[in-house]
Amino acid sequence: MTDSWGRGKIPAPQTFGTILDASPDALLGIAADGRITVANAAAARLFGYSIDDLVGRDHRMILAEGFRGEVDQLAAQLLSEPDGHVPPREIYGMTRDGTEFPAEAAGSLIPPGAMPGAGCAQDSDDGARAQPRLLLSVRGTSHRQAADADLREAMSLLTATLESTADGILVMSAEGRVAGFNDQFLTMWNISPELLKEDSEEPVMRVIVAQVADPVAFTAKVNELEEDLSAESHDVVDFKDGRTFEQYSRPQRVGEKIVGRVWSFRDVTPRRKAQEQAHQAMLDLAAQAEKLRAMAFQDPLTGLANRAVFNDTLSEALKEPRLKTVDVLLLDLDDFKEVNDILGHQAGDDMLIEVARRLRGCAPSADVVARLGGDEFVVLLTACPDADAIAECIVRCLHVPVTIKGTVLQPSLSLGLASLGRDSVGASELLRQADIAMYAAKAAGKNRFLRFHPDMMTALMQRTHMEGGLQLAVSRGEITVDFQPIVSHRMGQVFKFEALARWDRDGGRVPPSVFIPLAERIGLIREIGTEVMALGMAQLAPWLSEDPSRSLAVNVSGVQLQDPDFAEAVLRLAEKSGVPAYQLVLEVTESVFFDADCSLIRQLSTLRDAGARVALDDFGTGYSSLGRLQDLPVDTVKIDKTFVSMVRTGNERLPILSSMINMAHSLGLTVTAEGVETVEQADYLTALDCDSLQGYLFSLPQPGRRLDQALQHAEEALSRLKGR
Repeated sequence: MTDSWGRGKIPAPQTFGTILDASPDALLGIAADGRITVANAAAARLFGYSIDDLVGRDHRMILAEGFRGEVDQLAAQLLSEPDGHVPPREIYGMTRDGTEFPAEAAGSLIPPGAMPGAGCAQDSDDGARAQPRLLLSVRGTSHRQAADADLREAMSLLTATLESTADGILVMSAEGRVAGFNDQFLTMWNISPELLKEDSEEPVMRVIVAQVADPVAFTAKVNELEEDLSAESHDVVDFKDGRTFEQYSRPQRVGEKIVGRVWSFRDVTPRRKAQEQAHQAMLDLAAQAEKLRAMAFQDPLTGLANRAVFNDTLSEALKEPRLKTVDVLLLDLDDFKEVNDILGHQAGDDMLIEVARRLRGCAPSADVVARLGGDEFVVLLTACPDADAIAECIVRCLHVPVTIKGTVLQPSLSLGLASLGRDSVGASELLRQADIAMYAAKAAGKNRFLRFHPDMMTALMQRTHMEGGLQLAVSRGEITVDFQPIVSHRMGQVFKFEALARWDRDGGRVPPSVFIPLAERIGLIREIGTEVMALGMAQLAPWLSEDPSRSLAVNVSGVQLQDPDFAEAVLRLAEKSGVPAYQLVLEVTESVFFDADCSLIRQLSTLRDAGARVALDDFGTGYSSLGRLQDLPVDTVKIDKTFVSMVRTGNERLPILSSMINMAHSLGLTVTAEGVETVEQADYLTALDCDSLQGYLFSLPQPGRRLDQALQHAEEALSRLKGR
């Protein structure tokens, strides 16, 4: 189905199949009852079946005995841990000839209906498609077996070598005996080598516990790690003599088996003292310079920190040892300009002051709450256990209505959250990530927060790349036009074609639902709209010249109508193409009439005075109503496909359709129904005296070179309707 620009068209199912077949791993869609519903080419190769043989069968037939319950267990684990990491499972698969092979299986749950099967074979049972599915990925691991033993041995040696580079090392076996140590460990803990030769760890522990400042906490940590062999630990140990050690502990593994525990100790006493001294010095300096700081680094309107303070504090936070989290929350008020425009700048300042007050209340433990400028604020958190909760609190609290100058306003904001991850980034990059997440929140509907994800950066780069391509699309001849016929059941013929914009790029076609809004946003819709209109007139001129009752419908964006020379430009283009103005129909959506200015009405009136007609597209889905039709400069209404789709059997009682058609006729308007796909829909609308029909029943949109085929298909469909 397409809208007025051909948008919203359901992607070809073959596309999904192509994506699956591009994967080198075997991919299988598993229904709730265990049947295979989707399989890709890699699955067929791995198990030795054809795709058609796999689909519809129980998945257990491709698993070796003893492993046939693994997929059910995997699905159950995914259901119980929707937000957790479910590692791959080691299984044995079985080929068609009964050969068993080792493999690795992973999966993810797919909501019902979210995974089409076109493009690779699938089960045709509608009921199966309605059930939850598991997308199973299987990868053969036969090639790894020979290398695994040597690899495990090498990795164990490498791990032991690397871990031994810490200052002091102690290795304890799983049985509680000393398995290894270095001289630095003996020196740091003042332990004699003979003591480590004992069969028990107790003598060593007595010496160690006697030296630490908090023996109870130290002993509790050791006992906790002994109970959980797989646990890792990193903490700080203070000594009675004033020293401080960083203590690391992790299990020693050989393959998957835990054979002991490695303890690593590093003397950080000098660094700790230096940090304490530096911290105290900073406190003293801060106390002395507080008044000067307030004067030099405070936002004069809100009393918050300013950009300089935020940048300095963020840079310092990122220099600290990685023992804490760093989170940046960047927020921007939605539609704040309207407050200034409607109530004045003083009201805008009052709102900013109130926003600042609420921000302080939502983040009392923040390192910095700053105003970067305008209506943009930022919060810096370090060592915060739940930055998401703070962000959610800010969005919720700032959305509470506020009264300014007697007017009740409800602030709205978009917030982006970026956190320091495993990879170190600079202050500017972390702020940039928060900025990208903030604009993603705006694009997602505003008044919300989103956490930065690398996909946002990818999406931004893709949008930037697409914007660059769209800038050159017209000059490169990539903008083309498809035509869809509009038929009159009463006349028994095609009397109009709608021109639909298309962008063919790099061997593929970018959907209109993607590039039309993009063109409107970056100011290219005028150029593209003119190109589509010129191509449509040029290609359809011969057909139009054969019969003056024929016409060409072209979609017009509200952005185009804002151009004061639009009407004159259309008429000049029609004259140049040899197409009379009375054979033109300009299709506009209902939204252009929402708070429409006089200029827009004047543009449409100029075109109508010259003989052109105006059609109201997608009627019933926007801002207009039947009662407003008499006030709008239109000649035709096009009933949106969502209303047409309500007709299924033809026996429905749908007073909304009859009301639309009758009201339009009473106002002297003609009616076209979009999205007609079935004979029942065509008969139903014809019985309601709908003037014309458009949809896949008559023809898909076709390029100009296939205009004859579109005409033939539409006329054949009309003949079948007449013969019923």
